[in-house]
Amino acid sequence: MTEPQSGTAPAGKTADDPGLPFKGGTLVIAIMILALANFMAVLDMTIVNVAVPHIAGALAVSQDEGTWVITSYSVAEAILVPLTGWLAARFGAVRVFVLAAIGFGIFSALCGIATSLQMLVVFRVMQGVCGGPLMPMSQTLLVRVAPPERRNLALGLWAMTTILAPVAGPLLGGIFADGVGWEWAFYINVPVAAFCALIAWRMLGKHEAALIKKPIDFMGLTLLVVWVGALQIMLDNGEDKDWFGSPFIVALFLTAVVGFIAFIIWELTETDPIVDLRVFRHRGFAVSALTMLLTYGSFFGSIVLVPLWLQTNMNYTATWAGYLVAFNGAFGIVMAPIAGSLMARVDGRILMSIGIAIISFATLLRVFFALDMSFAQLLPPQLTLGLGMPLFFVPMTSLALAAVRPEETASASGLINFLRTMSGAFATAIVTTAWQNGTRVARADTVGHLNNAVGMIQKMRATGLSAGQALQSLDNLVQRQSVMLSTNHIFLVVGLILAAASAAVWLMPKPAAQLRPVAGH
Repeated sequence: MTEPQSGTAPAGKTADDPGLPFKGGTLVIAIMILALANFMAVLDMTIVNVAVPHIAGALAVSQDEGTWVITSYSVAEAILVPLTGWLAARFGAVRVFVLAAIGFGIFSALCGIATSLQMLVVFRVMQGVCGGPLMPMSQTLLVRVAPPERRNLALGLWAMTTILAPVAGPLLGGIFADGVGWEWAFYINVPVAAFCALIAWRMLGKHEAALIKKPIDFMGLTLLVVWVGALQIMLDNGEDKDWFGSPFIVALFLTAVVGFIAFIIWELTETDPIVDLRVFRHRGFAVSALTMLLTYGSFFGSIVLVPLWLQTNMNYTATWAGYLVAFNGAFGIVMAPIAGSLMARVDGRILMSIGIAIISFATLLRVFFALDMSFAQLLPPQLTLGLGMPLFFVPMTSLALAAVRPEETASASGLINFLRTMSGAFATAIVTTAWQNGTRVARADTVGHLNNAVGMIQKMRATGLSAGQALQSLDNLVQRQSVMLSTNHIFLVVGLILAAASAAVWLMPKPAAQLRPVAGH
């Protein structure tokens, strides 16, 4: 590892720090604090989604304008996540984590008291700037403080927060928006952030690693901001603006493509890149990244699609749709520590492949969803999904970080979390667009094959409906069935993609050893 420069390393604070790794109750508390901080940051990616109508109404703006509350956080977080390797080397992982948690709490409070959309968007950007480093820094510090024999179990518990947070987001957001007010979707972060920052500093402050004063890669940072910002804004606004029928979306697409290519070239040739893309030279990490894109994107797409379908087609409220989605975590809570313990005895590729296969099976169960299904009948796929996610996510996290050199762990963690964030954005855009387009196609096909429509209308009129009411009732029936067919089709395609991802896991090399201690970063 590069030697620290300018005397910036605190004395004795290296990988050989006698205070590390933690054990016993100290280790349990450290895992809980780091996992809780990660949960908080991931939660805010989805907690305001169902509250947008309430926020738009309170601030007197349209719902389209209100979606910038989501976009602003996503863009800022996506940009900061891959920078955490550089931030950890330059300022120290503990300092970055603690300052990020403090900033997250402050800007969460400011979001809650915002009196205009402009204020709220600015505060959400700053909240995303602080939230971005929390995810990879919590993961990096977890690897540092956990002993080798407990590391996979610790990562399993951490991974569960990543799985549960986007599930809990819509549920909590709906409860707050329908009950005490949308502001509490932000206020809830304040005590959590303060608690995590205080305990983390007291436990980890004296164990800060040696620092490396690297020059700031201003060009790489600028290119990252340009292409990620353009891509995220394009994905969030494409459906509303008819995608490539809009000059605005075309301009964003070209900016993202050109910016991305320039970013790749610059970072691969820069001596001190702000994002270390060289970690992709490790085949285990590259395949882990690929399976992350496919699997987490599919998982996140289901979190988006299922509540949409329930609310628009099954007359569920936002809160009850959140209740159903929350069952994803029922088995996940139990399976996470089991998956972590299995990592010590079973080839991680086997667990990953089985986990993705279970997720694929759960997704394919949804192909048989129908309009007359009860809440209880909708539960089996949700429970099965929760069974498979830890079996995939826990070994994926461990194998991805084990595939890189110890000094590359922070960069690898940042990139994995960045790909997870972007896969969620891609999945949301692709799923919602395909769902609406599929509904239109299914409606045209259903209308074309509708038998004896006149007779159906006459039967409805015989029940006391007027001609207009009968026609509207038939139209609603056709529309609901069209949405159902489109929903089933999307789950079929996603299930098959997941089946392919389950096989792709075996492109990874066999892991030679368990996850190693992290030195310096």
